[in-house]
Amino acid sequence: MKRFFSLFAATLCAAMIRADVTLPGWMSSNMVLQQKTSVHLQATAKKGATVKITPSWDNKTVKVMADKTTGAFEFDLQVPAAGGPFTLTFDDGKKHVLENVMAGEVWFCSGQSNMEMPVKGWGMVENYEQEVANANHPLVRLFQVKKVVAHTPQTTVPLDYTNGWAVCSPETVGEFSAAAYFFAREVSRELGIAIGVVNSSWGGTPAESWVSLDRLQNVIGFQKHAKRLFETGFNEDKIEQLYQQERAEWIQESYSQDQGLEKGNIDQAIWAATDFNDSSWETVSQPLSWSKINELKEFDGIVWMRRVVDIPAALAGKDLKLELGAIDDEDITYWNGQRVGMTSGWMANRSYTVPGKLVKAGKNVLTVRINDTGVEGGFSKEAKDFYLTSGSTNISLAGKWSCKKSLDAASIKNPKDMTEPAAPNSSWYPAGLYNSMVAPFLSMPVRGFLWYQGCSNVGRAVQYESLFQTLILDWQARFNKNSQVTPYPKPQPQNERRRFMQPTESKALPFYFVQIANYLQRKDLQPESGWAAIREAQRKALKLDGVGMAVNIDIGMANDIHPKNKQEVGRRLALLALNRIYGREQACAAPEYMQMQVSDGKALLSFMPSFSTDRLEENTDIKGFTVAGPDHKGHVAKAYTEGNGQFIFRVVVESPEVPYPVAVRYAWADNPECNFRTVSGLPVGPFRTDDWNDFK
Repeated sequence: MKRFFSLFAATLCAAMIRADVTLPGWMSSNMVLQQKTSVHLQATAKKGATVKITPSWDNKTVKVMADKTTGAFEFDLQVPAAGGPFTLTFDDGKKHVLENVMAGEVWFCSGQSNMEMPVKGWGMVENYEQEVANANHPLVRLFQVKKVVAHTPQTTVPLDYTNGWAVCSPETVGEFSAAAYFFAREVSRELGIAIGVVNSSWGGTPAESWVSLDRLQNVIGFQKHAKRLFETGFNEDKIEQLYQQERAEWIQESYSQDQGLEKGNIDQAIWAATDFNDSSWETVSQPLSWSKINELKEFDGIVWMRRVVDIPAALAGKDLKLELGAIDDEDITYWNGQRVGMTSGWMANRSYTVPGKLVKAGKNVLTVRINDTGVEGGFSKEAKDFYLTSGSTNISLAGKWSCKKSLDAASIKNPKDMTEPAAPNSSWYPAGLYNSMVAPFLSMPVRGFLWYQGCSNVGRAVQYESLFQTLILDWQARFNKNSQVTPYPKPQPQNERRRFMQPTESKALPFYFVQIANYLQRKDLQPESGWAAIREAQRKALKLDGVGMAVNIDIGMANDIHPKNKQEVGRRLALLALNRIYGREQACAAPEYMQMQVSDGKALLSFMPSFSTDRLEENTDIKGFTVAGPDHKGHVAKAYTEGNGQFIFRVVVESPEVPYPVAVRYAWADNPECNFRTVSGLPVGPFRTDDWNDFK
């Protein structure tokens, strides 16, 4: 009985001290509030209660009345200049106190895996053990958002391991975004004030997941889907039906492009027919993954493979067991032109039965249509696991096969401006992450945004150009609508050129992004590069107000899509903010290409500096330039700097194979070799002088 009474008393005590006040989910102890901000917020408390709100920075108590029916109340918060720690107390009869609150600068960080990549965890940045051990930065505050998908805009903030805001320490930084943390560390050190970074990112996600449906409905490739989605009334069953309908349409359109199929019909496979002539096809040894086959090691998409199998008379008319092992990623398998199996999943074992009615003595034709959606592809088992069997008879399938490419991955995913439909609960679902991981923060005042994404949109550069700019404008328009953020006071420029070139003050929220890094095999000439095309689509967003780009073309890795040097990524993002927002004079970017002139068989490129750039480094052997003549055929070029004017910089580009230069490109490849930089070491970003359509 005594034990029961103690438990009852403890429960009653807990209920008495529990506050009824419920604040926006981004408000918690340890938070950073955007300094010098007037913000109008909504919350709930005990129904009909008088709520007393007291911030310790001025100790002035404001009283507001909670609605008698819902408990909802609204209040204005006047955040002071950078400082703290403060407390923020809400009292509706039960006190709710937010402690260790700082006034400072708040940045909302988002994107895919290179933004998500943690300092330690699966990311393990350069010197991660030392970085974690030294991460005692009480002025840096971290907020980790949980990964959630939703079909309508949400107000509830999905909390992850930080459970709101956390003080940066060795215990909290390991699983946090490295790029966001290193940015915050740099800015906080320079300004000496609190910097809060919200990490709302999800690896492998495309840009369309992060845009509101209202804006996405105007982007090419998404208009039809958005219209249909609105028509569902966001009923979950209807959304699933819509997905099944759109996927069937996409499969039909995608398959119809496959040269090996008759009008996209998988049961009418032209290239699986026994009388089809495959003498012009490549010959390859199997089983081997595509990365080990010269003809296929850089290919993603559909490849058809055929071989003749001699069947002994004793097995004619008998069922055969076909063992192909795992195939990366999808297969449709045919025997003598008839489909005998199909499977999706790169780890799934392929074990099919060939009906006896299809088995004849002598020459039979086995055909496998393989669709590799990305990275590795093809057969992955050893030769001993690659065979036909019937009873005690085994027939090896290892050896020479004929193969032919049919369709590249980009064409498969995006036929006729269609985009492969994403499952309703997938992180790829259009607007799905905006609704759940962005919309709940719209009431939170911010200084600006950091963005690192683009890899998942490679192959759709033309679409990405408008998609990315739509995302930027969407966020700039929706954030800070309920608040007034005072511009950061900038010191008077001391540098003569900087005073002369002061830009017009931006009225848009700052949006600073990382241009995707160099990756994959190095090539001197690659006009069709999908990665270069995405980089250009990103660069075109610089025309928007408030937008800045951190060039990353020099720190990528050929064999890892996640560069380990996130310290430099964070530093370059910090340079943008320090220069453009906080008035520091250190350069944050390289000069941009301005114009090309041709003289005596040489292309002369001019570059325009700005208030935020410094001089180009003198270089007598610049790597990464190509030049093309009237035939549009590129050639590796010799390039070098000429002159050192204060405002205009010039580069000379020439090739003996191109007497009449028409176009020049720089760093235009997946993983280009390039060494063109400024005197402070900032790389010049990829660019081209032409507008030829040699990519998608």
